[in-house]
Amino acid sequence: MTYSIFDVVVLTQDIPREGLRAGMQGAIIEVYSLPVEGYEVEFCDAEGRTVAQLALSPDQFQLEK
Repeated sequence: MTYSIFDVVVLTQDIPREGLRAGMQGAIIEVYSLPVEGYEVEFCDAEGRTVAQLALSPDQFQLEK
């Protein structure tokens, strides 16, 4: 599946080094195609402050339902 900028996604696995847990929502802010498919995803707290921003592979998240 191809994702687009501003798609809201949900983590499918924990990323402990970033303090992220499966089920957390984030927004795609950049799409990478080379050298491999990847997506920069921003995660925010309830007040809208960024808590993590990192590049993820598409097997680490899915579209929010």
